[in-house]
Amino acid sequence: MTIPFSLEATFEDLQAIKRANVASIDPNLDMRETAPLFNATVVNSLETVQMIATLKHLIDLVYADTAPREYLIRRAAERGLKPYPATKAKLKAVFNIDVPMGARFSLDELNYVVIEKITIGEYIVECETPGNAGNLFLGNLIPIQYINNLQTAVLTDLLIPGEDEEGTEAFRTRYFNSFDSTSFGGNRADYKEKVGKLEGVGGVRVYRAKYGPGTVGLTIISSQFTKPTQLLINTVQEFVDPINLQGEGVGTAPIDHVVTVSGVNEEVINIALNITYQTGFDWNAIQLNVLAIIDTYFGELAEQWAKAVTYEEDHAGVIVRVSQIETRLLALPGVLDISDTVLNGHMGNIELDKESIPKRGAVSG
Repeated sequence: MTIPFSLEATFEDLQAIKRANVASIDPNLDMRETAPLFNATVVNSLETVQMIATLKHLIDLVYADTAPREYLIRRAAERGLKPYPATKAKLKAVFNIDVPMGARFSLDELNYVVIEKITIGEYIVECETPGNAGNLFLGNLIPIQYINNLQTAVLTDLLIPGEDEEGTEAFRTRYFNSFDSTSFGGNRADYKEKVGKLEGVGGVRVYRAKYGPGTVGLTIISSQFTKPTQLLINTVQEFVDPINLQGEGVGTAPIDHVVTVSGVNEEVINIALNITYQTGFDWNAIQLNVLAIIDTYFGELAEQWAKAVTYEEDHAGVIVRVSQIETRLLALPGVLDISDTVLNGHMGNIELDKESIPKRGAVSG
C-alpha cells in the first residue's frame, strides 16, 4: 500500500492513512464507526502515524541542522570538533602586603585563588568557578584562611574573562563554518580557529603583511566583546608567536610568519537625540533606559565584528545605523517620536574602521 503522507506526521496524515486502510478492505464488511473492524483500522492508523513521528525524530537526531546537543557533538566529532569548555576568569587583586601563592579568598558566593604576582601587593587571581559568573563582581575580598598583617584585599579589574561552555547554536554554526574554510598551516582559518578558542578571546581578524612583508596582524576582541586587556593580548602573543622569538615557529604560527597581536579599538560615538516625549515624561525619566538600549545595540555590533569569518568580513567595518537607534528607542515607554538623530556631530550612519567597535560617548535627548 502506498502511504499518502510525508514524514511530517499530522492529523491530516492520520485521516489519509485511515482512508487508505479502509479502501483496501472488502466493502461488504461492516465498517461502521462502532464496528470492531473499523476500530481496529483506526488503531492501526494511529500506530503507523506514531512510527512515522518516531522515524522523523530519528532523522532529526542524525542531521546537524536539527540534532540536539548530544547528537550534534557526536556528529561534529567526525570532523574533529567539540564544544569549547568553560574557562575561569582571571582578575587583578590588590593587597596591602604580599600574599602567598595559592592563597584563597571569597567575594559573595565565589572563591578566588592567587596564581601569579604582578608587583608588590598586586596579583592575578583566578575564580574557582568556571564561566561568566567570575566576570561579574569586583570589590573587597575576604581571606578563607588567616593571613598575618593582611588589612586590605580588593578585587579591582577583570583581566581575562571567563567563558561558559560553548552554546549549542554557536557550536552548530562553527560546525557548518568548518565546511566553508579548512584550517591548515597558518592560513586564515588556521589562525581564526587556534586563536578563537583561547581563554578570553571572543573573535579574531587576520591581516596579511600588516607591518610589512612576511608579517601577519591579528586583532582580537575579548569574549565579552569589548577591548581586550593588555594581559590577554600578551597571552595570545605568547601562544601564537612569542615576541623574543618572532618568526621562528616556536608558537602556533608557522616559521617565517612574524605575527603581531593587537586589540580591537573602541571608537567613541556621541549621540544627540531629538525626542518628542509622551505626556509626563522627560529626558531624566527615560535616560537610563535609553543608555541601556544603546549599549545593547553597540554590544551586538561588537559581536558582529567578532564573528567575521571570510577575508571580505575581516576587511569590513561595522556600521552604526541611525535607523537602528531610532527604531529601538521608539519602543520605550515615554517616547512618542524621534527624528534627526546626530552621530558625532553629523546626521547619517557611521561606518567604523575595520579594526574598531563602537563605544557609547555622550548621549543627549
